[in-house]
Amino acid sequence: MTPRQKRMWFIVAGLALVAAAVGLVLFALQNNVSLYFTPTQVYNKEAPQARSFRIGGLVEEGSLRREQDGLTAHFKITDTHKTISVVYKGILPDLFKEGKGVVAQGKLEADNVFRAEEVLAKHDENYMPPEAVDAINKAEAAKAADKQTGASSAEYPVAK
Repeated sequence: MTPRQKRMWFIVAGLALVAAAVGLVLFALQNNVSLYFTPTQVYNKEAPQARSFRIGGLVEEGSLRREQDGLTAHFKITDTHKTISVVYKGILPDLFKEGKGVVAQGKLEADNVFRAEEVLAKHDENYMPPEAVDAINKAEAAKAADKQTGASSAEYPVAK
């Protein structure tokens, strides 16, 4: 083999090793990536059905209900247009309140109830992530469009 061929094989082998390393990293991170969706996006079936994801919005006023065990909480998350029912078993954060922002991580079950594994409350009422502001603005626009067409902005339909 000439020196030029040796260099070419060395470059090809190096690129193959880098591609394999990148592939392994992406495969390892695949289960740790959690995407953020709004209730409207979940209602429109944009959220994954069998994977864990995050849903964010406002806790609907008057929707918080606790079971006798003291740990299981039922509440609804809304983006002012659509609403998703959430069930969480655990201790809610101190800042968790109705009418305030919340992000829950979990899975959407077959009964169209979001089973949260983790609930995060917004820490500052003056700050809202740009994605959340954009989602709420889109939800308000969709709500206005639904009013014009006569469509309902009711809660996510529950399968019977």
